[in-house]
Amino acid sequence: MAGTSGGLRGMNGTQRKLAAGLVAGFLTIVALIMIANAESSIADLHASGAHIRPDLVWSWEWTSMIAWLSVYPLLWFGVATIRPPRFSWPLIAAALVIGSLIASGWHIGVMVVLRRIYYDAVGQGPYHFFGVVDDRLLYEFRKDFATYLQFIIIAAVGQWLIARAATPPNADASPRTLAVADGAVTHLVPVEEIESIASAGNYVEIAWGPRTLLHRATLAAVEAELGEAFLRIHRGRLVRRAAIRRIEIDKSGDFTVELASGAMLRGSRRYRPAD
Repeated sequence: MAGTSGGLRGMNGTQRKLAAGLVAGFLTIVALIMIANAESSIADLHASGAHIRPDLVWSWEWTSMIAWLSVYPLLWFGVATIRPPRFSWPLIAAALVIGSLIASGWHIGVMVVLRRIYYDAVGQGPYHFFGVVDDRLLYEFRKDFATYLQFIIIAAVGQWLIARAATPPNADASPRTLAVADGAVTHLVPVEEIESIASAGNYVEIAWGPRTLLHRATLAAVEAELGEAFLRIHRGRLVRRAAIRRIEIDKSGDFTVELASGAMLRGSRRYRPAD
């Protein structure tokens, strides 16, 4: 299966793994259906007293599956291309009907060619497609249309799952805001606007633009709440990673951090970031 845009090269790692899993699952289901159909047909023919070699019954199934698999890339591409809002629903319905005729015609044609080749190879004689049942083409189309709809649905669901995996949620993302009580007012401070946080006894001082807010919490608690977006540079200070513009290391191992606002903060060598 290819991706809905850019093929395998346009997928991330999660999408590639998902696509591989979908292909494996799809082929497994196809194989199980083929086995079940072949064994059921053999049992039914035996019960009715008909004497048809089992390998010929099996050839009916594997030739049909190969024919469907050969047309499936076209179905996948059609689902990826002819979809709302790119096309209106009436046009999609018309394409669905026309596509069923094309898919069924391809399936029947490839299936018949493969069966004739196999019958000749095993010395069974010519394979006759017509004459087995009345209105054979209509009979096959009715069966093909059900299979066609199933494959279209599988393609649509598969493409939706792959597209959904393009932007996986980041479980480690920092909270979008930090609630800071200031008397009767609670500030919802955007985390990306906080530059640094310093310990102040039972409180912490939050540097939010030109303001400094006093928040009743321990530095450890705030660090745990904000996650990996913030870095501890001192026993009593945190800085936002994205706000760091420059780090200057002293001979002693201590260092100075320059932030985006121009603020210069001292850091301890014990908490010096890895190079």
